Amino acid sequence: MEPDRRYLTAALYKFVDLPDFVAMHDPLLACCEANQVKGTLLLASEGINGTIAGPEAGVRAVLAFLRADARLGNLAHKESWSHKPPFLRMKVRLKKEIVTLRVPELDPNKTVGQYVKAQDWNALLADPDVVVIDTRNDYEVAIGTFKGAINPEIKTFTELPVWLDAQPGLVAEGGKKVKVAMFCTGGIRCEKSTALMKMRGFDEVYHLEGGILKYLEEVPPEESVWEGECFVFDERVSVGHGLKPGPFELCRSCRWPLSKADKASPAYVKGVSCAHCVDQRTPEEKAGLAERQRQVELAEARGEVHVGARLPG
Repeated sequence: MEPDRRYLTAALYKFVDLPDFVAMHDPLLACCEANQVKGTLLLASEGINGTIAGPEAGVRAVLAFLRADARLGNLAHKESWSHKPPFLRMKVRLKKEIVTLRVPELDPNKTVGQYVKAQDWNALLADPDVVVIDTRNDYEVAIGTFKGAINPEIKTFTELPVWLDAQPGLVAEGGKKVKVAMFCTGGIRCEKSTALMKMRGFDEVYHLEGGILKYLEEVPPEESVWEGECFVFDERVSVGHGLKPGPFELCRSCRWPLSKADKASPAYVKGVSCAHCVDQRTPEEKAGLAERQRQVELAEARGEVHVGARLPG
């Protein structure tokens, strides 16, 4: 197998009624572990969400296991490859929501925005009457977004409803609501954000089907209006066109994606701090992070993976 195709990553989600989601936990975790698959899968009564990675045969076995459940028979996923393992452990978590917005009356299975294929996204963005909103968190937007998109500068997805409430520009002259296009990494956040917009009376609401990942997979760089890299929640940190791993490294203290220039900052201490969090950590916290980094490096020298090397959270 080619070196850059050693590990298959599959990103997936589906909103579907799963009243027995608690009982699904143990068999799903056992299947992942038996097939040497790692990553994170979230289960809730509203569906499933997550990303897994591992040997191709193992990932496909887990996908087949999921689709053996008739409710997940048409579960879609997006694929990418890497030469390093994107995850260091496997987690199956039981949640209230598979993507947290805290608007309990929303049901993406009933109401959602209009899907726009990756190949049609550029034409939508070119419409001057469309307001384009990036629904991701500030540290994600910092390394890449679509040209002309509005950055809400939110730290968590749960802040989006409040931000939307404070945007007078979403109502045009005469009280008419504007056309809105939303996008996120893989599409799941927009299932809820566009459902929220529809609930609030916006008639023309669109979102990028398959998210940024599908766009970067299908749209050639020479035709792209994407600028920068796309943050991903695994050890790759970011991907670019063709879903190739990017040049960023994660700050292990605050999760901010760091460029080569960021790591040249005097505030950057590997595993301890960066310019975004250096003033937010106490001396005791920095000492603890420094010790964790020391243990990580000792483990690497022994050819092992230390638990402290994993992504926070």
